[in-house]
Amino acid sequence: MKVFELKAEPREVVGKKSVKSIRKEGKIPAVLNGGKIVELPYNGTLKTGEKVVAIDEKRGLITTDIVVKNEDVRKLIYTPDIFEINLELNGETRKAVMKDLQFQPVKDTVLHIDFLEVTPEKPIVMEVPVVVEGHAEGVKAGGKLQLNMRKLKVKATYDKMPERLVVNVDTLGLGKSIAVGDLHYEGLELMNAKNAVVCTVQLTRAARGAQSKAAQE
Repeated sequence: MKVFELKAEPREVVGKKSVKSIRKEGKIPAVLNGGKIVELPYNGTLKTGEKVVAIDEKRGLITTDIVVKNEDVRKLIYTPDIFEINLELNGETRKAVMKDLQFQPVKDTVLHIDFLEVTPEKPIVMEVPVVVEGHAEGVKAGGKLQLNMRKLKVKATYDKMPERLVVNVDTLGLGKSIAVGDLHYEGLELMNAKNAVVCTVQLTRAARGAQSKAAQE
């Protein structure tokens, strides 16, 4: 994955009033999940913005409420690419990926971002763009290539996560398709349904006519 450098500030105050103030300053409220797991009740010291979220009756997860500048994350958000993020926070750099975005439904502005802290040992799931390569046999015969799934859910450690998934269609014939179960990538696990169709070569009128003519000859 490409690397993205991002500075964040701990969010000292939470609540609706503080959110409005943050957004007026051209910033976005966010949260960094996936931090240290601790035993409950937790009696340790928390840094500014940190809180303990219960996982179960005995364990909790330290997460951090943060703030990032709108202008700093534009190239991270408005792109089909995925990034490994060097998140600078509280004087240290933490590895993270962007997990979720919340948009304002009318203005389409970003309301909130969820980041996930990552380590080389723990697999994560991300949506990775699909890129088609090759010239399908079915297209040469007059069919039309249709990409049904532009992204696939991939499970892997962040250091193995690819920027894109390449699907070769050279041998794809008329009316044929490639499903998730047909794809295999070393070190990666595809989490979508095995029978979900990734791409297909659709029969066009011209292709149907050619097939009918060939059958009559």
